[in-house]
Amino acid sequence: MGIRIGQAAPGSELALQAYDRTKDGTDAQFKDMKLSDLKGKWVCLYFYPLDFTFVCPTEIIAFDKALGEFADRNTVVLTASTDMVFSHKARGDSHQDLGQFTPL
Repeated sequence: MGIRIGQAAPGSELALQAYDRTKDGTDAQFKDMKLSDLKGKWVCLYFYPLDFTFVCPTEIIAFDKALGEFADRNTVVLTASTDMVFSHKARGDSHQDLGQFTPL
């Protein structure tokens, strides 16, 4: 049987390294986190292949523009790819519309 809405996500104690663009330029921009750190919130987690691909920016920008709507619903948006956090930072720095997304 699969996971259902409202159930705890598997691997909630798995350590992840995240890049938080809202803290750009500070020591807190790269941080370790776990899904369990977000307990009590809804989490929208989506995956994309790589930071510097042609297709992904439009989807990432659309999520970025909707962050306020997600926040109004007590929902955190996280993105994930196979890239390192330094690549996430470089991609965000190179594209003005990628302002506040938080990739893992």
